[in-house]
Amino acid sequence: MSEPLPSAPHTIDEFVRAYEDSGKLRGFRCPGCGLVTATWGLACSRCGAADLVETELAPTGKVAAYTVLSVPGDEFLNDAPYAYVVVELDGGGRVTGWMPTVRREADLAIGERVRFVPSYKPGVQFAKDPGPTATG
Repeated sequence: MSEPLPSAPHTIDEFVRAYEDSGKLRGFRCPGCGLVTATWGLACSRCGAADLVETELAPTGKVAAYTVLSVPGDEFLNDAPYAYVVVELDGGGRVTGWMPTVRREADLAIGERVRFVPSYKPGVQFAKDPGPTATG
């Protein structure tokens, strides 16, 4: 007889919608092996531990991959073209999202710094991260 699955504190939809509601990226950290993931789950994908801890993820990271979409889904029809990105977050975890300011492949580069931008639009929106500003 197998062990019952752990219960989830919220649904996948509630988890994703929280990006829009709270303005923060959320994910999970495995206390067993230390894996940090932005993917909703009931158990660690690396070691199988079922005691994942919800954690706030860094709002900044680097572009790991991207493509520019010219023919988007209905929700983004008026925003095309835009970049669909995979971002490796500082501190761990990968998130997919979109960048409405990127209109051509030449407007973005692999490894470029980006920042999460809370938006009324669905999904996870990123913008280029200007980095720390000089003071003085």
